[in-house]
Amino acid sequence: MSASEMPKFSEERLAEIDALVKRYPSAKSALMPVLYMAQQDFGYLSMDTQQMVADVLKLRLMEVREVVTFYTMFKEQPHGKYLLEVCTNASCMLNGADALYAQMKETLGIGPGEITEDGLFSIAEVECAGACAGAPVVQVNNIYHEKATAESMEALITKVRAGEAI
Repeated sequence: MSASEMPKFSEERLAEIDALVKRYPSAKSALMPVLYMAQQDFGYLSMDTQQMVADVLKLRLMEVREVVTFYTMFKEQPHGKYLLEVCTNASCMLNGADALYAQMKETLGIGPGEITEDGLFSIAEVECAGACAGAPVVQVNNIYHEKATAESMEALITKVRAGEAI
């Protein structure tokens, strides 16, 4: 999608959304699943994509923004194919997340919000992964890697760069 093109759901996706909306008492109740669909289809939720979701559900843009900006699983910026989200909240921090995060930034050669030259990785610090027992936790494309170490993350990065599935 070029910068000048407005995002648009496919006819199949619109039919899926229509069926979903019918399951709820109001279209607004379908907002989170529709945002997931939009993020899956377009990679992230640009302002144009958020406006499209608002239009499809007949909501105001602000109603969509309230949800997108509240939940960390919704991304407003492009990111690499693999988004590495390092939890640095209390339990993770106490178990070495800060050092792990610093090591991962150095290994990848990027900072938060940046994408590696090969387009494979982005890294972000998140407030809480909700998995304190597995601290430190790194979420990779919504899959938790608990008790993460510098070695386990280096191995994951190496596998991805070699074209292997993780």
